[in-house]
Amino acid sequence: MSDLELLAQWRAGDQAAGSALFKKHFRPLYRFFRSKVSTGVEDLVQDTLLACVSGRDRIREDASFRAYLFGTARLLLLGHYRKKGRDCDFTQASVADLSPGAGTVIAKQQQDRLILEAMRSLPMDYQIAVELHDYEGMTAPEIVVVLDVPEGTVRSRIRRGRIQLREKLEELAGSSEEVQSTMTRLEDWAQDLRDKVLGPK
Repeated sequence: MSDLELLAQWRAGDQAAGSALFKKHFRPLYRFFRSKVSTGVEDLVQDTLLACVSGRDRIREDASFRAYLFGTARLLLLGHYRKKGRDCDFTQASVADLSPGAGTVIAKQQQDRLILEAMRSLPMDYQIAVELHDYEGMTAPEIVVVLDVPEGTVRSRIRRGRIQLREKLEELAGSSEEVQSTMTRLEDWAQDLRDKVLGPK
């Protein structure tokens, strides 16, 4: 069933539909936090799901559930860093600035390590926009809900995020050939990331 069908059944009292909805989106939500914080991933996932439970009646029936889900996740991520007294301008601060150890994984290939480091160097909202659009398959209108900015701004952040990603890769890579090879691998890497690297254990 679609998210909207599951949501409608959940609102009608079908707890199994609610469980199915959360199970469907658990891994993407886990990946979202694991690449952005060094500790407390499970707590943030749980807090996001609980917030969706309490706010389920505020989700418009014509809206995207996953946009609401990731919008809630972003707000909780913001609160997570505010509690730590960190700079929370997500248009400026990156994961590398806020939590240098976040998302550390053992990548088997040099290209994977380069991409992970480059992604974590982007301003947080740029990283979120690129990840959700390119790796989770969300549309620009959905990401509007997540970032709470106009669609033109979303598209600009995706475009600028990709440019900054390439610039960082050029800085990190040892040769132009390695940059091109790494950029070519981005799509395959995104699939690997979804299925292996950032998935829950």
